[in-house]
Formats: sequence, structure tokens, C-alpha cells
Amino acid sequence: MSTVLLIADHDGKNLNTGIARSVACARQLGTVHVAVFHAPDEDAACAAAAKLDGVSRVLSISEPANEGPLAAVLAPQVAALAREHEGGYDYVLAPSTTFGKDLLPRVAALLGVPQVSDLMEIIDARTFKRPIYAGNVITTVKVPDGIPVLATVRIASFAAVDDGGDAPIVSASTDAELPTHTRYIGLSAAGGGDRPDLQSAARVVAGGRGVGSKENFEIVYRLADKLGAAVGASRAAVDAGYVPNDMQVGQTGKIIAPDLYIAVGISGAIQHLTGIKDVGCIVAINKDGDAPIFEVADFGLVGDLFQLLPALEKALDGS
Repeated sequence: MSTVLLIADHDGKNLNTGIARSVACARQLGTVHVAVFHAPDEDAACAAAAKLDGVSRVLSISEPANEGPLAAVLAPQVAALAREHEGGYDYVLAPSTTFGKDLLPRVAALLGVPQVSDLMEIIDARTFKRPIYAGNVITTVKVPDGIPVLATVRIASFAAVDDGGDAPIVSASTDAELPTHTRYIGLSAAGGGDRPDLQSAARVVAGGRGVGSKENFEIVYRLADKLGAAVGASRAAVDAGYVPNDMQVGQTGKIIAPDLYIAVGISGAIQHLTGIKDVGCIVAINKDGDAPIFEVADFGLVGDLFQLLPALEKALDGS
């Protein structure tokens, strides 16, 4: 049976929620091993990975150099692990997050094989569908025989697996020579703070041009914090300087698939809708009742967002 090596995206304590979605993809291809590269005494992500339904084994690779998610340091280890496993892994996957997009091309280069980006559907063992042209076209790609399949998984296309597994956690190591020209300094998120990651959050509150200013965006942050949600924005809000561009959702931003998406002051241009077409439930808040966002929304509130959002906050507080 084919074996799949899935590289865990984590912050030293918690798994990125995109891993549970990636497992759903990986288990369609074969036996799933999750590799967790971490610093000594930071193995909490291993336990979390072992609980995911469909994971057969968790590989714990502990190195001081693995303190941070540095692609330059991790790629040689992943490539070595892929080669050294009992004849080699048939598949090497990573979530299509910033982490995965940074890491897997380096691994592909080290292994001398092509990479499939944003795998969204499995047709057969070597044939897949992926979006191109910002999701406007879906193309079918086939990986040549005789080489491992490397792919980043479009997490918006797969439902997360549940907990309930009890995979063994096995210590592993590689003979990879680690580079010394790159070192980990720290990790910071522009505007995100301690909120969930936008690309993998179950709930997202996003603001658009209708919010009016950078200062007014605080009302969006407050609602998001009440819901334990990530914060996103339309391109118009980013271009206006209300928020940094890493919060942009849409054709030229992030493609997301939360269970709940609240669009505040977002008109709903087609470029924005491209980024939310896999959302479970869309709630639109806009004073323009003819805004295109209402055509795709499951629930719509027509009115002044500066009155409606405080009312929603009070309702969430039970007052």
C-alpha cells in the first residue's frame, strides 16, 4: 500500500487546523504518517497529530534547529526522510498555507521532482485537479510514473477529519546536513495578534471599504474577538490602508473555507467572492440592499454596520 508523508504545520504548541483537512486528503492516497519537526521539549503538536482520525504514525523529529518554521532548515530533513523511509515515501504533502508553500518547493528541488500546487481533488493515484488563474480555471495534472508525488493541499477543498485516533509517536532522525546561513529570529503577525490563522480558521469576520477607516476597523476586531474568529478584509480595504495585505481575502489574496464568514461593509466583487466560494455559511452586513454580496449570502442584514455590529456584540454577551 502507498505511504504518505504529511508535514505538520504548527507553532510549537498547536497544530495548524489545516493539518486535519490535509489528513482528509492524504488518507485517500494511502497510509498516513505525519512528520512533526520541532525543538526539544516542544512536542505537544505530536500528541495532537496522533489524535487525528486516519493518521497511522507520527514521526517526532526533535532538533534545536527546528525551533522555528524555517524552510531552509526543514527542507533537507524532509527530503532525507522521504528518501530514507523503507524505499521512500510515495507521497509528500504539506498544507497550502504560507508554511507549506515556502517549504515544499525546496523539498521538490532537493528531490529533483515536480510539485503539484493547491491539490483540490484526487482523480487517481497520480492525477489531480488544481486551480489556476486565481481559481477561475480548474486544470487536471498528472505526475509521471517512477517518482514520488509532492503536493501542497488546498485546505479549503477538504473537510477536516475528527479526533479519535491513537497513532503511535515514533522518534525519528535524518542524516541531513543542516544549513547554518539561516537562523530563526521570531514570528509575528501583522494585525492578527493572538487571533486564529485566517487561512484555516473556522470563523472569519472580514471588513470592506464600507468600514470607512483604519480606526473604524476596531469594530470588526471586537466582533471577531467575541466569536473567537480570524479577521480578513476585502482588497478595497487593503488598498485603502485600513489593514495590511496579508489579511486580504479573494482572488489576489487568501482562499478560505471557514464554517462561518461574516462580511462587514463588503460589496461582493467577483474577485472577493472567488476567495469565499467554499465557505459554509455567509452572513452579509451592508447598508446597500442591492450589493452583490447578498446574492451569495445565507443571511443578510441591511443597515448601518456601526449600529448592527454593537447590537450583535450585545446579543453575544446576552445583554
